[in-house]
Amino acid sequence: MFWPHRWPGARVPGMGKAALTAPAFAMFAILASPAAATDATAVKAQHGFWQVVCKTPEGAKAELCALVQDVTSESNPDVQLSVQFHQAPDGSKVLRVHAPLGVLLPPGLGLQIDDEKVGNAQFVRCQVVGCVAQVSLPAELLTKFSKGKTAWFIIYQTKEQGIGIPVALSGLAEALAELK
Repeated sequence: MFWPHRWPGARVPGMGKAALTAPAFAMFAILASPAAATDATAVKAQHGFWQVVCKTPEGAKAELCALVQDVTSESNPDVQLSVQFHQAPDGSKVLRVHAPLGVLLPPGLGLQIDDEKVGNAQFVRCQVVGCVAQVSLPAELLTKFSKGKTAWFIIYQTKEQGIGIPVALSGLAEALAELK
């Protein structure tokens, strides 16, 4: 079960027009783990399973927000993902998924929305808290997320063993409209 190299139309931020500014990158680092919501962050709203989480990084002029949903695999409680949508400085939407250490890197992160296999995204880095896949989302993929019911993110522990983790999309369209 291996899909096209990249999600159609997706770009890796920093590899083209959607380069991230230092404050935006700092926000990504702030929300780097499922346990990121601390006293310094504020949950501004809840839309279905999605939280709008905001923080003003040190030295930033404005608050930065992200849509966040943390999920755990039903079959393996040690496997957790943090799925986050951010708005880049150019107005585009960025999807960032944090996976646990130990994932097999070459297949990347698979994605299926409802019954449609969308593709995969490569992991861009691994840090102490886990490995990160990040892409800028084209409008047609945002529409699929907004209209879908469930997104399945697939991580691999071996070439033959993928773990599909369902992420509820209920409330995502409303949350994306609020994301600034």
